[in-house]
Amino acid sequence: MASCVHVISHDLKPPSPSQAVYREDCTQCFDSIDDGAGLNVCLTCFNGGCAGDRDHASLHFKRHGHPLALNIKRTRKKVQRDEPPQKISKLAIAAETDEDRYDTTTRVICYSCGKDEIDETSGGLAIAIDGVLNAMSFSKREEVKAWEQEFIPCEHTLCLNQHDSRHIGSKDLSQCSMCDMKENLWLCLECGNLGCGRSQFGGIGGNSHALAHADLTCHAIAVKLGSITADGSADIYCYKCNEERTDPDLAVHLAHWGINLAGREKTEKSLMEMQVEHNLKWDFSMTSEDGHELSPIFGPGFTGLANLGNSCYLSSVIQCLFDLPEFQQRYRHENEEPPLTDSPAEDLETQLRKLADGILSGRYSRADMDVIVAPDSPEVPRQKGLVPAMFKHLVGRGHEEFSTMKQQDAFEFLLHLFKLINLSRHPDGLSSPTHSFMFSMEQRLQCVCCKKVRYKVDEQDNVSIPVPARRLALPNDTTPTGQFAPVTLFDCLDASTSEEMVDLICPSCGSKDGFTKRSSFRTLPQQLVINARRFELINWVPTKLDIPVDVSEEPLDLSPYLSSGQKEGEELLPDIDTSKRDFVPNQYALDQLLSMGFPRARSEKALYTTGNSDSEAAMNWLFAHLEDPDIDEPLTSSEIMGGGTNASHDPAKVAQLVEMGIDESRAKRALGATGEDVNRAIDWVFSHPEEAGAEDSGHEPNTRSDSCPRNLGSGDVPARYELRSIVCHKGSSVHAGHYVAFVRKTLPGQSELSWVMFNDEKVVKAADIQEMKKYAYLYFFSRV
Repeated sequence: MASCVHVISHDLKPPSPSQAVYREDCTQCFDSIDDGAGLNVCLTCFNGGCAGDRDHASLHFKRHGHPLALNIKRTRKKVQRDEPPQKISKLAIAAETDEDRYDTTTRVICYSCGKDEIDETSGGLAIAIDGVLNAMSFSKREEVKAWEQEFIPCEHTLCLNQHDSRHIGSKDLSQCSMCDMKENLWLCLECGNLGCGRSQFGGIGGNSHALAHADLTCHAIAVKLGSITADGSADIYCYKCNEERTDPDLAVHLAHWGINLAGREKTEKSLMEMQVEHNLKWDFSMTSEDGHELSPIFGPGFTGLANLGNSCYLSSVIQCLFDLPEFQQRYRHENEEPPLTDSPAEDLETQLRKLADGILSGRYSRADMDVIVAPDSPEVPRQKGLVPAMFKHLVGRGHEEFSTMKQQDAFEFLLHLFKLINLSRHPDGLSSPTHSFMFSMEQRLQCVCCKKVRYKVDEQDNVSIPVPARRLALPNDTTPTGQFAPVTLFDCLDASTSEEMVDLICPSCGSKDGFTKRSSFRTLPQQLVINARRFELINWVPTKLDIPVDVSEEPLDLSPYLSSGQKEGEELLPDIDTSKRDFVPNQYALDQLLSMGFPRARSEKALYTTGNSDSEAAMNWLFAHLEDPDIDEPLTSSEIMGGGTNASHDPAKVAQLVEMGIDESRAKRALGATGEDVNRAIDWVFSHPEEAGAEDSGHEPNTRSDSCPRNLGSGDVPARYELRSIVCHKGSSVHAGHYVAFVRKTLPGQSELSWVMFNDEKVVKAADIQEMKKYAYLYFFSRV
């Protein structure tokens, strides 16, 4: 064993509980401790660097001068499995440990001294090594979050006022007080009423009598009897918060009704267990019509992404994006060093390059040999899949939705990722790949009386279009059924760009007869992403509708949806004062929102934020911001005036926005307009593009635009587009269920395009996808 002077350094310390330890895969590529050379974990900052051909561990030493590293290498123990491995779930976590599955070896190297195999007992090495090996790794910390949702108490559980105490006998705890249900029973902790819950996933019945009791009495807290365990865990639901909560004093609150917690035994699945089980059941078919397993595909561009727990929304979007040449050329730099950064795991440029290398290189697209499939097993070898834990943590950091391990909306994630990429700093000579999605959308208003017009042109990077819902009726019956008539993509575009009437007072002639409004494309992009909205509000809840949309695989000409701009002879409406200091909401749109049940304060805030244009845009904003803490507060003067650059702002938050490429004065205005909330400030910047430059000129921004803000997209005709990929979803809500991607690719050894399904880590040649294509959620088109 060699010795080294660096083992007595004061910098040699075990990781603290708050430090991330990257000891499973490299922070700059997907090489891991399972590869032949293993992984070198820096004993100074605990960065993980590969020790193979790319040797990012050596690069880390050259850049930062940290001398000591712990090489960790593990090999799978040979275990013969006679049956396919079980899918991991919270319901059946195997007791098998890493020690049972792997043989792990370690050795210490010193880059500074050029020595290998340093004595691990010398100096402070023993404590440091033990700390690295026993610390919760970065990916493990994320994996724990994947299956364990954190619940917190609320004011209603902490300040629970219970009625006079009494003993509730076991007979009275066996059946709903309003029906004959004997399972899925919820006890009101305030008055002791027992009611059945809502119908649950997996066929668990319920008539919602516990909810009816809460609505009638305004009692907030109930506990599911069958979920109570002797150690004090249980499903606690707050009807006022409409969320699952915890009750720190559950034992006391149950004892108030004569229920002994120590004597309880869990008899039913918890809500989280049922949610996990439900999501796992939403699986897309992996077999052909004749029952054979679909053929797995391996090679460059055919690399799957492992599910981190409800992360299929992320995987499906990433597979579609990195199939595009713009993303490949921007982030695939095969022969270049990774970007220089102090923390590669927290650098968006580094993590996007890591994804591009992992997906496109083909190095990781190979059969998982850890599991030996029995010769007579019908299962075919599958990929292990890349684990994008660092990327998911980075793009979700600080976001109230994407930082959780819950299922999320794939379209909302796409927009969030575009926003982060646009705001990130791009190296010299490289631009954002999202520019290929940018185009200009024109809104034309014309007074029905004087015929004068106004044009407004906005830049966009996506199209979200409604799918017309035409319910079918049974033969000889006028009663609509739950089935819908099929529509074409052109039907959807026609509905989105059709002329409509809006109630506005003409500033020119004073007429109250209203205006005609029409939206159309001023330009079209190279890459067009379309979100098909198949939802309707049922009891104020967005409910998914299964409306088939026919989309041809042949090139589609979108030229008819292009506008030529202002027509000869048209007279423009005079400019009006659009000062935000005297913000007046669009009365017609406001009335629509109020009639839907939205409070006035929410409606006015939504109209202001979305440009005061129409109720649909405002409604979409409201659904995305229902959890904002100030959603019900009226517009403040700071919001209406855009904050103010002279106000006192948190320098750290200003610096964070500046690092994203936002001008400092504009960052301060955004923070002032959003109550110092960084994420909402970023949204504010994107929803107020006309504010750019106004703070420097000292004049109010001109919100009227007669021409394209920038040279985005192309107005050339014909504008022909070919379907390149789709994201499909199964489930009644975009916040539950499962997402997969289908991408048209040239398979190895073939010349024609075929459809490939990316179902998390499973990559297979798809069978007939005509039905899947009809119900896709996102469509990616390329201009041809």
